[in-house]
Amino acid sequence: MIKGTYADYVVQTKGTRHFLVEVKSLSLTLTDKHLRQAVNYGANEGIEWALLTNGRCFDLYRILFSKPIESRKVLSIDLSNRDALKDAVENLQHLHRDSVTKKGLDVLWNKCVALDPANVSGLLSAPQVVNFIRRTLKKKFRTKFSPQEVMSSLKRVIQEAVSLDSVKTTRTRKKRLKRQETSGVKTEDKAATLDFSFMKLPVNKNNS
Repeated sequence: MIKGTYADYVVQTKGTRHFLVEVKSLSLTLTDKHLRQAVNYGANEGIEWALLTNGRCFDLYRILFSKPIESRKVLSIDLSNRDALKDAVENLQHLHRDSVTKKGLDVLWNKCVALDPANVSGLLSAPQVVNFIRRTLKKKFRTKFSPQEVMSSLKRVIQEAVSLDSVKTTRTRKKRLKRQETSGVKTEDKAATLDFSFMKLPVNKNNS
């Protein structure tokens, strides 16, 4: 019982409540009304995760204890979509006992926060990224570009809708080092790579 009403299920192990489950009929389409009901249950009990399902669709939400209370969808699984069953199986594993008890949901949430478009957009302004783009553009178009010009273009990428059909992926080419014939020493092929370790985000286990 929660505030005079009942949640359908609360999943817990050894007294630790991991997430609640709000179950609707298979014939019903999950709506914002159903979500608000699940979020209210979680907010009243201090449970950070809510799973909303009609047996076909499974939507996993993180409850954000802000003012006002908010929620964010982290996973959405539709078992009626046969083309996406492989992804559905992988995503359902996050709800497995082993994953839940080993803080798998916290890892899932950290990845969700890390890959948030707003967060990634901020990383694009890093000097290393801007310089890499400048070098690549200079090599391809034989023209110098200032950091300000690149930043202006990046802002357009972030703010404007871009047709993915017109986007071509730029790949770094492998550089083959010549063998040193005089000394007889052979060198291995090495690939040009980028070090993005500066982008690693701090993991906040208490992030809500």
